[in-house]
Parts: sequence; structure tokens; C-alpha cells
Amino acid sequence: MLEERTGVFAAGDNKLTLLGPEIKVGDNAPGFTVSGAGLKPVSLADTAGKVRIIASVPSLDTGVCSDETQKFNELAGSLPDDVTILTVSMDLPFAQARWCGANNVDKVQTVSDFKSREFGDSYGVHVKESGLLARAVFVVGKDDVVKHVEYVPIISQLPNFDAALDAAKAASAS
Repeated sequence: MLEERTGVFAAGDNKLTLLGPEIKVGDNAPGFTVSGAGLKPVSLADTAGKVRIIASVPSLDTGVCSDETQKFNELAGSLPDDVTILTVSMDLPFAQARWCGANNVDKVQTVSDFKSREFGDSYGVHVKESGLLARAVFVVGKDDVVKHVEYVPIISQLPNFDAALDAAKAASAS
């Protein structure tokens, strides 16, 4: 049975329930496998030895998620070479690829948790009421330890990009 956290995430006036544990700085990053382009499995281990910025979003086809992912794509150029950015949603990989092409997103890897919800359940971002993922950002160091966590409390709010980038740059330098 997954842990349920109520009242920490909202869509408008609706308080929603997140399934899974609350990840904290200093935790070992849970492993996961999601689906990438062409349904190819993508795991946390595939980026071993890199710093990972992992952004969880409800759907790329919504305004705030689109803006967030485009902003991370733009900011990727200012990051060291050993930092990679993943955006995880429940969108099918085919829709993600179309969205990336239409929005010139080529520096962020989009991946889907649609098959097993393993990422959402492991990182505490699976929204019980909708089956989508909540908005959150995790920075995982080369040592697979979580360096930064932001669970964005309101679905329509963007994350703190500066805090995520600062954590990723610090992890890269260490």
C-alpha cells in the first residue's frame, strides 16, 4: 500500500492526494524505469555518473508544463556537460516526441511513466485523483543522492528554476 499525502498539492481550490513517499534532500534516489522515444526503456541508471535534473509535470500539452519544459530546455545550455535534464509525464512517448518537435525542445529528454507509474509512486508525485504526475523537481547527484527537492504546491505554479540550477551546478562541481 502506497503512502498517501493529502493537502500538499492543489489544482485551484481542490486539494489532491499524492501517492508515494516524500523524497528529501540526502535520500538515495529511488531507481525507476520509464518509457522514452519509441517506447525504449529509460532508467535512472542510464545516466549514472551524471547530475540529473528530473522535472515531473502533469502533461506537456498544458500551458504551464509546456512553459516549464521549454524553460529547462533554454537553461540547459548554461549547465555543465555532466548535467542532464529529464522531464517525466504521463503523456505517451509519441505525443512527447511530437510536442518536442513542435516546440524545438532538443536539450531535455522527455520520458513517460504511463506503463507502470514506477517513477510517480517512487518519488511521491502520483496524483491519486487524476492518475497524472504532480509538478516537482528533483536534482540527483552523480552519487545518486538527492541534492534538491521541490514539490510545487499548486498545479499552475512554475518551479524555482534558479534553485534547481544552483543545486545542479553545485553537484557538478563536487
